Amino acid sequence: MTEKPTLLILAAGMGSRYGGIKQLDEFGPNGETIIDYSLYDAIKAGFGRIVFIVRKDILEAAKELFEPKLAGRIEVDFALQELDSFVPEDLGPVERTKPWGTAHAVLCAKDHIRTPFAVINADDFYGYDAFEQSARFLSENTDPNTHAVVGYRLDNTLSDHGTVSRGVCEANAQGELTDINERTKVGKENGKIYYQGEHGEKVELAPDTIVSMNFWAFKPSFFDQSQKLFESYARENINSPKAEFFIPIVVSHLTSSGEGKVKVFESNAKWFGVTYQEDKPIVKESLRKLIAEGKYPENLWG
Repeated sequence: MTEKPTLLILAAGMGSRYGGIKQLDEFGPNGETIIDYSLYDAIKAGFGRIVFIVRKDILEAAKELFEPKLAGRIEVDFALQELDSFVPEDLGPVERTKPWGTAHAVLCAKDHIRTPFAVINADDFYGYDAFEQSARFLSENTDPNTHAVVGYRLDNTLSDHGTVSRGVCEANAQGELTDINERTKVGKENGKIYYQGEHGEKVELAPDTIVSMNFWAFKPSFFDQSQKLFESYARENINSPKAEFFIPIVVSHLTSSGEGKVKVFESNAKWFGVTYQEDKPIVKESLRKLIAEGKYPENLWG
């Protein structure tokens, strides 16, 4: 029997646009966080372990919130994203306050994960389908260098309260990722969807464009590959306090170099998240609808 996959939850972000620690904010009818719904779906889909990546200053709050409700249901562990983790020692002290980005956050969990694993954002609602598809892939696909991303239709991922950034996925005939392009200031206008081009111009995107919402499924080989890349990245950017080492940087390297493949799975779920405070009532209402449809119990952990 194959070992159950691990779910890695990226919960170290500051939530600067939102104002407050949105990872720990309450959205469900009994005070559930968005993470609670991801945890519920992950357990149901067959994940065997949860690892949270957090900052030191929210570690205790995260433990208090999640350890009691997960006790007896699934194994849980916490890893810290520290500014000097995996930075070559000869570069000296790290003079920055901003975290190194999502791929560095994943790397900081290296010593906590031995199995194939999925990666999600703490503040995004993905829907059961994404967890089920990724758990099946991680359990059944045995190629150590084949990974996956769960993509969403662009029109299922927008906020009514401001523009967003989205990673537009391009795939070949085999359903494997060939490129991922970050598009910024994506929003709706007069019934159409646009992003801002390099020169400030508006460029239209089709509603069914597949975008990444940072739901990845990786084999453990991803850790060694990203560690090598990060050491080079840190050397180049040690004096760039805003430089961020994102997951697509590693993924693009793997696909372009031939060191890895990334399958693209599509979820038809409506993604929702809290980029802005004004998104909160919409998320609450969306969860209420899903509960009314029988997708989730009224009290997740009751």
